[in-house]
Amino acid sequence: MNSVASQIFPARTQLSALLLAGTMLAWPAAPALAQQVAPPAVPAPAAEAAPAASTVQSITVTGNQRLEAQTILSYLRLRVGQSYDRATLDQALKDLAATELFKDYQITDNNGALAIQVVENPVINRVILEGNKRLKEDKLRPEIKMAPRQIYTRSKVRADVARIIELYKRQGRFAATVEPKMVQLDQNRVDVVFEISEGPKSKVRQINIIGNEKFSDGDLKDEMATKESGLLTILSSNTSYDPDRLAYDQHKLRLFYLQNGYADFRVISAVAELTSNKQDFIITYVVEEGERYKFSDIDVESQIRDFRPETLKALLPMKTGDWYDAKLVEDTVESLSETAGLFGYAFANIDPEFRRDAENRTMAITFNVSESPRTYVERIDVNGNTLTHDKVVRREFRLNEGDAFNSFGIKRTENRLNSLGYFQENLEIERKEGSTPDRIILETNVEEKPTGELSLSAGFSSIENFLLQGSIRQRNFRGLGQQLQASVNYSSYSKSIELGFTEPYLFDRNISVGGSVYRRDLNSFNFINNDRRTTFEQVTTGFQLNAGVPLTEFLSLFGRYSLNFDDVTLDRGLYYFNGECDPLVAGRYLCDAIGKRTTSLLGFTLAYDDRDNRIRPTRGQSLSLSQDFAGLGGSVKYVRTRASASKHFNLGSRFILNISAEGGYIHALGSAPTPTSDKIRLTDRFFLGEPQMRGFDIRGIGPRVVRYGNVDVSDPANPVLDLTNDGRRIDDALGGRAYYQARFEIDIPLGTGAKELGLRPSVFLDVGSVFGVRKPQLTTLANFRDPTDGLTKNLCRNSTTGSVTFGAQTVVDGVASGAYNVCPTGTTSNLSPFEERFFGDSWLPRVAIGAGVNWNSPFGPFRIDFAYALRKEEGDDTKRFSFNVGTQF
Repeated sequence: MNSVASQIFPARTQLSALLLAGTMLAWPAAPALAQQVAPPAVPAPAAEAAPAASTVQSITVTGNQRLEAQTILSYLRLRVGQSYDRATLDQALKDLAATELFKDYQITDNNGALAIQVVENPVINRVILEGNKRLKEDKLRPEIKMAPRQIYTRSKVRADVARIIELYKRQGRFAATVEPKMVQLDQNRVDVVFEISEGPKSKVRQINIIGNEKFSDGDLKDEMATKESGLLTILSSNTSYDPDRLAYDQHKLRLFYLQNGYADFRVISAVAELTSNKQDFIITYVVEEGERYKFSDIDVESQIRDFRPETLKALLPMKTGDWYDAKLVEDTVESLSETAGLFGYAFANIDPEFRRDAENRTMAITFNVSESPRTYVERIDVNGNTLTHDKVVRREFRLNEGDAFNSFGIKRTENRLNSLGYFQENLEIERKEGSTPDRIILETNVEEKPTGELSLSAGFSSIENFLLQGSIRQRNFRGLGQQLQASVNYSSYSKSIELGFTEPYLFDRNISVGGSVYRRDLNSFNFINNDRRTTFEQVTTGFQLNAGVPLTEFLSLFGRYSLNFDDVTLDRGLYYFNGECDPLVAGRYLCDAIGKRTTSLLGFTLAYDDRDNRIRPTRGQSLSLSQDFAGLGGSVKYVRTRASASKHFNLGSRFILNISAEGGYIHALGSAPTPTSDKIRLTDRFFLGEPQMRGFDIRGIGPRVVRYGNVDVSDPANPVLDLTNDGRRIDDALGGRAYYQARFEIDIPLGTGAKELGLRPSVFLDVGSVFGVRKPQLTTLANFRDPTDGLTKNLCRNSTTGSVTFGAQTVVDGVASGAYNVCPTGTTSNLSPFEERFFGDSWLPRVAIGAGVNWNSPFGPFRIDFAYALRKEEGDDTKRFSFNVGTQF
């Protein structure tokens, strides 16, 4: 054997021993990313017998920087004194490769002295993402397993690239590519950069259906969740390819055919092909429709004593001769299960037995109601509540431990718990088998939501202009279901502060009590062009006490008492003359409204409510009748009656229809402030308009006095009143004693993304009117006509006596001419001509249609409406666009 001999076992080549006398060769075993090192040419080995096994004399490790030599040796099976051959060294190279710690490694054999030379893989300094716009880093980072201070390996890079591409495929971007790059740093460190080309979202270009004869392609495509991309679906999120949606569409197709009687329908294949540019998909369905079936014999067999088959059969929705409908059969099974639950059979098994007659194309069905024991509630478990006390949840249960099971009671309990608003949406009560077959355990797993609300906001409203709001509210105070709230509101035209508290279960009995104290400052207003003008100011200070008790499961009675101190004032500088309200400026209706008064109000409300959710109902109805009696002390006396009704319909596909109506009437018990005014004061009447009645301005409906001031008196004998010019028009709403209002509104469902944003669009039809007020005494142009000559003249008022005289014409060189607007000496006031007209006191309905959207924005609740008034009365103020930000509406 030569004194100098080497054996080189390079990786990435066939691992066979080469005996090269006096020669040492080495090349990288695992080149770094984006490097390619070609192995040198190796001469063919000499044809000789394989050398005999040798003994390891020593093992040395060189080139290691971070890893200890003993650590590297621990990965190998080589030990000093051990016999080895070519296969042993071959396996040692494989072991080094398996560690993925080295980018280059080799073993040199010098007569049993083994030298292991390694080049360690670098350490990752940073992982950088570039080019990702559609998927932000917070979505990508959790999928990337490489991290700083880890050892860099090519296998980790490949795995992370595959995971990133998979994320983009889930987003419908099948053309996305990821190119990894490595930036070499000092101290054997690297930055790993993933350069991402996201590409366009892969759309469904075309949907082909083969085999359909009974229904057109358009009919079947309408049933699918996936839509073809085009101009009509440009805003739809369902035009991208989704494998899960493809499977769902097959289910939808089968359900559609089964609902129309095609019991043999099946989808033979569904193939999605990606176009060559990876930007579009073409989906092809191959279907087999089969024959259409009808119902034949429909029967019910029951092994439960309380279930009489002949009675149940008469209630079944399907009849012999009707077209077969699988959905109707499914609904019937569910209905029978609920009926069994009403009788206490929680686990009744309803098994429909189908008998198909392919020759006559009929389907006979027997609903078998299997025998099951009557079930009783063994235990009620409440889990997941950390803040809310158990009793708050348990008191909403309509069943107690030991009661016979009742499916209606369970459903009602779920509705009541969802209406609390303390827990997750669509909370359901699980039913589990108890210790014996006739026992059931009701388990309620709740996920608590934050019930405290702290709001500090600013906004702009088309009604309130600039406003500030601060409020704090706890709907589940101390976890006992109590409600505590405090709020402060400030805007240019209204200010308020209120404190309130409600205890829903007094002394753990189903009796609610509560109260509030408040101070409200309101500035009523009208518009002159776009300028808002304050008419009267009302300051209300008071408190209210209320209590409620349920009469039945759905019927409740509420009582209340409130005491209010009101002070209604007008701007003395604008509307007063000589310390008195001036009807020539303010109008007699405003002068009658001013003053201080006390209202002692005792009232009740009888309410029926069986809605499935009081916060966001989808079905059910509510009815209420309320009356308030003012006159138990105080200076105001009347009886106010109101009634309202609302019903929600689930139209399917998450469309919800709400039909509501309300109305009210005030009957005066006292005398009128003046002989010519209405017995019900202006501030106690009903008003209607924005936001209750969309399509009309605030207080834009009902009785009103309009003062026209654009009068041309250049010809005193024939004054001209311009009714079209709003520049001098003042519009004051008077309200009415009676009102009614109806609303038809459909909530339109959106996709998951829009739902998470809190968007809830709707279309609506509003109908209503307010009416029934005594016509006020008006001031017209006739008041300005001088009875001596019949000419229209300005009025001049003596500032001391208050007497009114007529103006005179300007005299130049002894000749009088022009309008009569020159006041005599001693008068200090000059009143221009105007005319007041009374409009809107009509019961005829006003009608508006429109669309709007609610948005729970980061800035607070936001509502925007576009409405058009289809029908209005003379004098009504319409408004097509309205919005509100930063306050409740």
